[in-house]
Parts: sequence; C-alpha cells; structure tokens
Amino acid sequence: MSTAPTPPSRPVTSPPRHAVRAAWAVFAVFVVAGVGMSTWASRIPAVRDGLAFTESQMGVLLLTGAIGSLIALPLSGMIASRLGAAATCVSFAALSVVGFAVATLAVGQDLPVLVRVGLFLGGMGVGVWDAAMNLEGAVVEQRLGRSIMPRFHAGFSLGTVAGAGLGALAAHVGLSLPGHVITVMVVDLVVVVLAVRFFEPTPHAGGRQGELAGVAVGVGEDPSTAVEPPSGHSARETLAAWRESRTLLVGLVVLAAALTEGAANDWVSLAVVDGFGAANAAGAVALAVFLTAMTVTRLAGTALIDRLGRVRVLRLSGVAALVGVGIFALVPVLWVSVVGVAIWGAGAALGFPLGMSAASDDPAKAAVRVSVVSTIGYSAFFVGPALIGFLAEHTGYRDALLVLALPVAVGLLVAGAARPLTTAAGQRTSTLEE
Repeated sequence: MSTAPTPPSRPVTSPPRHAVRAAWAVFAVFVVAGVGMSTWASRIPAVRDGLAFTESQMGVLLLTGAIGSLIALPLSGMIASRLGAAATCVSFAALSVVGFAVATLAVGQDLPVLVRVGLFLGGMGVGVWDAAMNLEGAVVEQRLGRSIMPRFHAGFSLGTVAGAGLGALAAHVGLSLPGHVITVMVVDLVVVVLAVRFFEPTPHAGGRQGELAGVAVGVGEDPSTAVEPPSGHSARETLAAWRESRTLLVGLVVLAAALTEGAANDWVSLAVVDGFGAANAAGAVALAVFLTAMTVTRLAGTALIDRLGRVRVLRLSGVAALVGVGIFALVPVLWVSVVGVAIWGAGAALGFPLGMSAASDDPAKAAVRVSVVSTIGYSAFFVGPALIGFLAEHTGYRDALLVLALPVAVGLLVAGAARPLTTAAGQRTSTLEE
C-alpha cells in the first residue's frame, strides 16, 4: 500500500480558526502536564532521602499514587462526558496540586502516612487530567482532519525536559522540596485555567462544554470531521468498548510504550545515582537526556509516520526501546549508559500518541475508545514503575529495568492492530496509510 497520506475526499481548505486555537490550547495543557510530572520525578531522590526509605519502601510509596490513578482512570470517560474536557482538566489539575502539596510538605515533617495520602490524591488528579487532555487532543485531531497527536505529546515531552532541567537546578542549589514542587504545580494550574477557554467541545458534553471552554458550539465546524454523538455515552457503551479486540490490542501497544516511559521517569535518576555512585544532579541530567530524546522524536514523528505508516514506526520504536534499555542496564560505563538512555527515550516516544490516534480513527466512537486506551496506558504508566521498585530491592535499579523487555516484545507482536480502520466503502478513517 501507499506510504503517503491519502488526501481527504472533501476539497482541501484551511482548518477552522477555532480548531487551530484549540490545538495550541491543548498543546499548552500537555506542556504543563509534562512540567508537573517531571518536576515530581526529578525530586524523587530528595523524597527518598527525606524519608530514609529503602528501594521496596519507595516502590510502595509510588504505588500509592498509582492506586489513586487506577481508581479514577476507569471513570475518566464518564467524568469527561458529563463535565467536558475543559472542566475535567481544571478540576483534576487542581486536585493534583492539593495532593502533591500535601505530599511534599509531609516529607519535610517525616509523616509518611500523610505523604501517601497526598500521593493518592495527586495520582487521581494526574490520571484523570491526562485522560481528559488526550480526549480533547483526539477531538481536535478530528476537527483538523490530520494527525497531530504526536505533536501534543511532544509538548508533554518539552514540558518534561523543562521540568527536569528545573529539577536539576533546584537540587543543585538546595531549593526545598515543597517550595519547588508547589510553586511549579500552582503555575501549571493557572496555565490550564487559561488554556481550556479555547478547547473544542468534546463528544457528549453538549453546549455546557462549549460554555466552559469559551467557544461557540458548532460554529464553523466541518461536519465531516466533527466527533459529536448526540448524547453522553452510557456505562453499557463503555463496557462494550472494553470488549473490542482491536481497542484492547491498541491498549497493549500503549501499555508497552507507557511502561517504558513511566519507568524512566521514576527510576532513571535513582538508577544513575545508586548504580554509578553519581550525585543527585547527575541523575536529573540523565532523566533530562531521556526526555530530550523523546521530545525530538515526537517533533520529528509526524513526518516519519507519514512516510512509513503507523505499524512500521511502532515496530522500529519497540526495537529502539529494547536496545536502549539493554545498554543502560548492562553497560558499566556511565556515559555509554546515558547514550542508551537517549536511544530508550527515542524508542518510547511515539507509542502513546499513535495509540491515541488509532483509538480515535472512528469519530463516532473516539471518546469511549480513547478513554479505554488511556486507562490501559496510564495504568501501566503509574503502576508498572512502582512494581519495578520491589524487584530493585533484590537486583538493583538498573538490572530491574530489564523487565521492560517483556511488555515491549508484546507491543511489537500486536503493533499491527494500530493500522487505520477501513470503512465499508474501502476508505481509511485516518490520513495515515500503511
């Protein structure tokens, strides 16, 4: 089949201005989500030092935040369908601020129970916030009629690079953990509140979402790219999506990518510090290398996908992730291991955004399928890295990361599920051809 994108059947026109504004707004929300995520990740060594926790205790601590996400994520589609993506992003970004504020303040007071409470709330906030912004990204992608999800995730990666850089600087100058984390999280929330005013109305949210986002519902839309089923999706529709084999296989692809990314966010800095006897700032720099590689790959990803197609890109990404993790875990030279981190980052970059695009191929079912795939992906993102901490108690952080080879191999095997859907008329539902 052709490796070039197939033009849509309608006349080529400029996208609606409100959709372009929405794209920039979504990009901004992805950026600040990345800043918040890596701000916390870059200060995990300080959390470990403040609580004097062992590897397994850190695993339990991170698992607490993951449990919060796991409880909230299956409900994210229902929440977003009732509140709209704009209100959902604001509400759960605010919850994440409260949670991480409680957690970081409790570290300084040596109150591990309160730290867990804060991380539980923060995990709930981050999980639903991320699912809602991915849903909005899928809606905007359909409005524009072209694949731009990798660029939204590039925005997330840009945010993580900035957050990691600030984290390295904060650790170097001795900035307090709560002063650093809380300030960043509050600024993130302000940006979200401002950005969501330009969101497109999400499916099922009706006029209320339009009011919340500050846009006129239905004005200037192209009906051929709109994603607006008439009413909010029900629990039955949600359960039906969980029984779709393609959706679940796409979820496995996203699971593998999310786990390789999440494990790096949580453990690369500690693996460098403990595995090589390096300073905390060096661990933050290694994390920044990983995040930079992800960012560059995501920015270049759209052209690569247009040229090679989703499935080939997913398979190349899986191979790169396997090679990068292997180098980082097995080579005893720090600078060579950091090269492995960069390859690892490039391999982990495109699986998640491509999975979101694949889930949204059919506009009529985009919302519920994105919710399912997001739940699977973020479950792996939050829970998998925490479980690696238990293994690290016996093997050390670097060797424990070799377990990532298993999910990556599974992702390689099922990558074909991400092929663009074909309609009854034989046309692709996506601009991305295999």
